[in-house]
This record gives sequence, structure tokens and C-alpha cells, in this order.
Amino acid sequence: MPYLKEKVCLVTGASRGIGRGIALQLAVNGATCYITGRNSEKLELVVDEAKKREACGKIIPVQCDHSNDTEVEKVFDLIDKEYDGKLDLLVNNAYSAVSWLLENAKQCFWDHQIDAWDEVNQVGLRNHFICTVHASRMMVKRRKGLIVNISSVGGILYFLTPAYGIGKTAKDRMAKDCANDLEKYNVAFVSVWPGPVQTEIFAKETDLMASKSALTWLFKHGETTEFTGKCIASLLLDPDIMKKSGQVLLASDIAGEFDLKDVDGQDPVSMRSLKGMFAGSGHIWIAEYIPSFFKLPKWLFSFLGSFAKPSMEKLASKYA
Repeated sequence: MPYLKEKVCLVTGASRGIGRGIALQLAVNGATCYITGRNSEKLELVVDEAKKREACGKIIPVQCDHSNDTEVEKVFDLIDKEYDGKLDLLVNNAYSAVSWLLENAKQCFWDHQIDAWDEVNQVGLRNHFICTVHASRMMVKRRKGLIVNISSVGGILYFLTPAYGIGKTAKDRMAKDCANDLEKYNVAFVSVWPGPVQTEIFAKETDLMASKSALTWLFKHGETTEFTGKCIASLLLDPDIMKKSGQVLLASDIAGEFDLKDVDGQDPVSMRSLKGMFAGSGHIWIAEYIPSFFKLPKWLFSFLGSFAKPSMEKLASKYA
């Protein structure tokens, strides 16, 4: 396991889901990890969980509404003050549109009010750039650091609404273009795509998932909320991280490079694997016979994904 003693990290939107899982893995591995979210009680539950696991690092909760630029700036001012300008890792994970996306999944984009764009992309995209600006100012001074955007395959595949995919694609491009400016200062920036993740929302919707066998299979063979955290912990100690800067990295590919397993001991299905692709398209009986190591090259996966059309019913159809 990576040992992250003396590393100072910030994970935004960490009161639940992937953000919570990332923060716990960083703390378990020795890092000092600031976490943000709008609900202070939920943030304290993450702190309690880290203590329960006797984490060798610590989690510092900071209540923050990431749609408020002033509150965001105060988070970075706090870290700057308490750790003398040291920030080793920023994980841009804050996202406030999950409920909105599910509730409006059956509507076409022209049915939405114009402010739907901000619902999806103010915190999930605009705020990522603002946090990146603040973090870069700290990291450039020390000529060291890593910034991670939590994005998704939605950057190349349609999911729920165009605003979602536009935002994810922009996160990936943000990593690429910002990495260009940061390179000479030895600061890395990558975009990470988790696979299907067993989040709290998934756990609450077992009745929905049971009626859609392809989705059921994908999430059953998917990632826990802490899998991406294990991957990012390894990236933070990667001596060759600058060679990855500007790239889109799949969590399953990071795990393969560093020989990582999920916290439950399993190897989650890769989105590039033929196994996952056949299962996702509803051909589960075929998927069961395909070895997990048969994968499309990354360039071909991205190329085909750019032309793919949705093949499964919308996940949130019951909410409309």
C-alpha cells in the first residue's frame, strides 16, 4: 500500500460516494486530507469512519458550498495558512447535479430551462477550474503537485442529457490544456474515469437495477467507492507521473499498472474489456465466457465510443 505520510491533500465533494472513498483511502495511507461538502454532519461521519479504521493520516472537514467562489477561496486560504502553502494533491470531485439529472432524465435538452446548464456544470465544471486555479498557484510555487479531475466515460458516450457529456468532455480537455501550462513547473494534471461504481444511490435503487439485467451485471462487477482512491494514492507516489500529465486515465488501467485490487479483494470489470462491453450491451451470457484480459486498445475504445449511440434504457427512467 502507498504510504502518504506528510502529504497534504484536498478532496472536494467528499461527504459521500467516490469523494468519500478517495478521502478514506488517502487518510488510511497516511495523508492529511481536507474534505469539503455542504453538509457538515455528513463530513463528520467521514472523519468518524477514518478514526474507526485507525487511519495513520487524518481527515479535516471544511464546510463549503462549491457554487460560492468566496467559500471556495477560503478553503485554499485555510490550507495555505495551516500548512505554509503546501498542497500535494487536489481532487476535483464536487458535483451537485446527480438528483437533478435523475429527475429530468426523460426530458430532452430543449425541455429544460436555460439555467439547467448551471445545475449540471456550475459546480461540476466551472468550480473544477476555479479550484484548479487556486491549487496551481500553491503548487507552482513549490514546483510540485498533482491535480485530478474525476470525470467519466460520459466524455465520449451519451448519458442522460447533452449537458452532462459536454461537462465531462470539458473536464478531460481541462486536464490536457492546463497540464500544458503546468508542465514546466513539475505539476501534473490528469483526468480519471472510474468505471461503474457501487455508490449509495446505487445501493438505494436495487429494485430499479434488478429490472435491468445489463446494469445489474455491470454494477455487481463494478468498483467500490474506494477503488478510485486506491488508484489516486498510487498516482500521488508515481515517480513518472509527469509522463501521464494531460491524459485521461481509466481507474481500471491505473489498477492494472500498479497491481491494485479493490478493497473487497476483487478486480472490477474494465470499461475497455470485451467482457464489460458485451455485458453492457445485454449479452451477459457471452460476457461470462470472455476472459477479463481481452481489452480494446485505449485509442480504439475512445474512437468507437465517440460514435456509439445509447444502447440501454436510461438509468433514471423511473424518476420521470
